[in-house]
Amino acid sequence: MQLSPLQSRLAASVIATCLLALFYFALFTPHFALAVHLEQTLPVPFLVDDLDVALRLDDKDGSTPQYEPDFLAFDRSIIGRAPPGVTSLVNNAPVPMNVIAGTTQLFVFEASTIFGESASLELRTDNKRSQEAEFEHSKATDTADERTVQAEEVMRRRTKTVYISANTCEQPQPIDPSKTTENPPQLTLFVSTSFKNRSPGPLADPNTQHVVEFTEGAVMYNLTASSDVYFGIHAPNVSRSFSGTYNFQVATSTDGWFHSFDPDAEADLIWVDSDSQGALLITPNLTISTDPSVTDALMQKEPYVMFAQNIQDRSINGLRYSYCGLSNYAQIATTKNGKFTNLVSTSMTRRGPGGLPKQQFYFSGLNSSSTYEGILARIGRSGQSGTDVPGGGGHIFRAMNFTTKSDHGNCQIILNLPFCDQVAYSVPANPTKFANATLLAQFYDSYASSMFDNFKKVLQQIPCEVPASQRYSLARNCTDCEAAYKTWLCSVTIPRCEDFSSTGAFLQPRNIKQPFPNGEVLDAEIVASFPDEKAYTSSRNPRIDEVVQPGPYKEVLPCDDLCYNLVQSCHPAMQFSCPLPGKLGFNTSYGRRTEEDDDGQVTCNYPGSAHVFSGVGRARISWVLWFMGTFGAVAASLLPQL
Repeated sequence: MQLSPLQSRLAASVIATCLLALFYFALFTPHFALAVHLEQTLPVPFLVDDLDVALRLDDKDGSTPQYEPDFLAFDRSIIGRAPPGVTSLVNNAPVPMNVIAGTTQLFVFEASTIFGESASLELRTDNKRSQEAEFEHSKATDTADERTVQAEEVMRRRTKTVYISANTCEQPQPIDPSKTTENPPQLTLFVSTSFKNRSPGPLADPNTQHVVEFTEGAVMYNLTASSDVYFGIHAPNVSRSFSGTYNFQVATSTDGWFHSFDPDAEADLIWVDSDSQGALLITPNLTISTDPSVTDALMQKEPYVMFAQNIQDRSINGLRYSYCGLSNYAQIATTKNGKFTNLVSTSMTRRGPGGLPKQQFYFSGLNSSSTYEGILARIGRSGQSGTDVPGGGGHIFRAMNFTTKSDHGNCQIILNLPFCDQVAYSVPANPTKFANATLLAQFYDSYASSMFDNFKKVLQQIPCEVPASQRYSLARNCTDCEAAYKTWLCSVTIPRCEDFSSTGAFLQPRNIKQPFPNGEVLDAEIVASFPDEKAYTSSRNPRIDEVVQPGPYKEVLPCDDLCYNLVQSCHPAMQFSCPLPGKLGFNTSYGRRTEEDDDGQVTCNYPGSAHVFSGVGRARISWVLWFMGTFGAVAASLLPQL
């Protein structure tokens, strides 16, 4: 086969190349480098002044030195993960952790989380430019420490507020509570933003860290951050009187405190009333808006939880500002995993002036003649809790005290009545006659409702649907009269009950000669100390003595302005009238609203009245009802038994 000229040239080139390769391998012995043969690192292609490669042998756990690369232009969020033994936190994500007494758990909130990845890259660029300028005038004298100071100064150009919060969920408990009077010591928070102190704790340089002790199981600390934030939570050594470890929940946030408490604010909780085994508490109005869309939306959710604790029980000592601590230790808690949640019911209500939304809590199964702490807590923001929710760790309000009545059991709370819907307090009771509060409420409400039916028959005789010029009043109408009568009627037919042992001067003794439901009677000396008058020896309403038979009790009289409002609102033909202060029968019929004294007492009952607490102690706003039988002919015919 004969090759073409082009093919002949190609064949000659290939043969020449092969001969050249054989000649090379014959004269030279090549040595190929393997990775295992490289015993020394290659030179780093960076200028020393552009990149600080100084080794730091920080002792993270106090015993083993570790290599810690520290780059002048970069914070740890850029160059890598958190150091060993340090837990990295993210925004609004709580982390539960145990800490043994005498040790410290370390955490870091990295700049990439604080500022975001894009912001961290911008910061890296700004730092490098600043370093180049700094290098020109200080390269002759720069030291590692000086470069560290320069880096910190550069990073301060970008700052953000960081909120650190933690709750103690569990703490060592006394081995023998009867012999231990002290409480477990509190945890301590150590915070650092210095590159020199990335292991804050009791052994670190105090000049490079802030120290904050937990308060009743909670801590809140905020700072302006420009780089990584390092902090540690330290558990102190405890005496041999205690056993167990500490468990806490910690969170960091750029939106606000994940866990919070306010020890200086008033208790955002109102004690309505109590009986021998239960208590009713309520929040203030949840809004001042009367917009139906706003109020209706609030009625659909319950934003608060509550805890109750007998003050004789010390299990929550040291944990009163910790949401998870109260959930674990409080005797009664409305939280999902709380103790004895079956002893408390909560619901929304519009009861009280204005008809605005409130949340109420009714506790049962309490001890008689006992004092309890009530602690209100908000579930995060907008009723939500948990990870990724700002404030999702809960807010704890200041505790308040309330007391239960004696074991005589002749005062019992009733609420949620169909007709007298503003009634929610203790009324004269007898557990042997009425097995539960529902049956007792039905008795009182049915009686009041029947009296109101009689009133409406009389009201139909009044010319209500007439022109304004012919009405009995230009300021009031029949609708006002009906509302005023209902308020007054429920107050006088459903008396508010207090223990006979209560000493308030505004209280009216009732039924002093009758036995208690358990068969006990008052001492003859006590009975003789009161006038032998019907106002003292019987109830205002004979039906109470006939059906309920509560025995001795005391009432808080209804406010006299309820009666005055009735007279002002209704037609003169109905002949309503009210006793005047200082006149016969007033003191056993009505009380008067007065300015709160040092104890905060309110001396008469009105819709929405309740017990409240000031910052220094109990301020009592008492209530109950009383009615004077000096009404006109029509009023007497409407209430023949009063």
